[in-house]
Amino acid sequence: MNLPRINSLIKTPCGRAKHSQLASKKGFLAMLRLYWFIVFATLKDWNIPNPDQLEESNS
Repeated sequence: MNLPRINSLIKTPCGRAKHSQLASKKGFLAMLRLYWFIVFATLKDWNIPNPDQLEESNS
């Protein structure tokens, strides 16, 4: 599965939904708000494990 790179930074489902909503808007202020959101969502989700990665086996 080929997921967008942003999904490795924004890990919560609500954050990904908000990113999609903000990314769909056009204009300078909309892009500024998108970048602002990415910075703070990345910081907030830094210590959350990525749900897209499979768990490593111990065998």
